[in-house]
Amino acid sequence: MNNKQPLKQERLKVETGLEAVPEVLEWCEQFVSPLLSPKFCWECKTAFIEGFTNAVRHAHKHLPQTTPIDLELKVFPQYLEMRIWDQGEPFDLLAQLQEILEEIRQNKIDPLDMENHRGLLWMDKLMDELAYQRLPDQRNCLLMRKHR
Repeated sequence: MNNKQPLKQERLKVETGLEAVPEVLEWCEQFVSPLLSPKFCWECKTAFIEGFTNAVRHAHKHLPQTTPIDLELKVFPQYLEMRIWDQGEPFDLLAQLQEILEEIRQNKIDPLDMENHRGLLWMDKLMDELAYQRLPDQRNCLLMRKHR
């Protein structure tokens, strides 16, 4: 994937629960704000918290609140990389995005009027790279990259 050494990296582990959102946001803010422009930071924090809340609400919906969600931030010279590991059932992120975009196109829906899936649309729009894959340890990893 990436053999370059990051300029800076940090990891955080939190329990499954939306009450962790302030901690996750503060951690992300403290990591990215000193290094990157305010607009870049806002876009990254928005995508990251969408990914985190999706892990809580969807991937871990039927799991105990003590189930950990692992988070990682890395800054490289050319981009910021963000990863979120969950333990839920895997799903095909790209197929889901295509389905949502097709529904928007066919029905001429304003994406902001959609009750579901706005988070995936935001992540797709704000990030340059987006991937979600099942790992051999039965966890899933959401990978988001934004070029600097």
